[in-house]
Amino acid sequence: MRVQFGIGLGALHPGFFLDASLEAEKLGYESVWLPEHLVFPVDMTGSPFPGADHPPVPATTPVFDVFAYLSFLAGRTHKLRLGTHVYLLGLRHPFVAARAIQTLDVVSEGRAEIGIGSGWLRQEWVAAGLDPGTRGRRLDEALAVCKRLWSEEVVAHDGAFYSFEPVAFEPKPQQRPHPPIHVGGESDAALRRAARDGNGWLGLHHTPDSARPLIDALTALRRDYGREQEDFACIVGANPADRDEVRRFEDVGVTRIIATPWQRSRQALDGMRRLADRLFD
Repeated sequence: MRVQFGIGLGALHPGFFLDASLEAEKLGYESVWLPEHLVFPVDMTGSPFPGADHPPVPATTPVFDVFAYLSFLAGRTHKLRLGTHVYLLGLRHPFVAARAIQTLDVVSEGRAEIGIGSGWLRQEWVAAGLDPGTRGRRLDEALAVCKRLWSEEVVAHDGAFYSFEPVAFEPKPQQRPHPPIHVGGESDAALRRAARDGNGWLGLHHTPDSARPLIDALTALRRDYGREQEDFACIVGANPADRDEVRRFEDVGVTRIIATPWQRSRQALDGMRRLADRLFD
């Protein structure tokens, strides 16, 4: 099977992050993925899940600097790819974001996978002193600047949100021209951003049937942008029951599944082993 399998660390207590990552590499999983937020306001509304209006986590949920933690995991693993799911790039100045991403890619020897998104938590933007109504445009501009910093010798910029005189940015990421950028989200704007600017798309938890219309929409958008011949990852969350279900995911265009085969953190390692036994050769 061509579908790759990762493990979603965000569904775990942080005390299990390292053990799950080490076990994932041992079992043959290809990647681990860590979510992030800059801060959780006590008064939160909204949700990343369509149709839901209640936050999926409490404000007291433990959160870590995603690139510091993934860099730590890079030092304890050898082949495992290390992903953000998703990094709120628009909340940071592009100098900060580009440096963090470049550092992870260098210390991991080219194992970074960067999931980005505009973010569902509007109050987080307000707490950071930024207008949440600008988050999509800030993300687009910040990503454009980051791509230039990663690939050009000298960069100057004069935009709607960021302006600076010529700067140098070294070293460049190990992956050229930059680590894969996967755009998260299922709104029309997120799908357009993924098709236009991304190397892949990060969706929510899906079945083959629910993933199909989103991937079909991405295929049409990529054709409109003249990118249909470029490699493109389609990533969803799922815990497939068997290889036949994996083949159905593959048939609709899914290239990577992020699994969370457990109900409680203490069950995670056994769940990962059982899933590997069912699906891996």
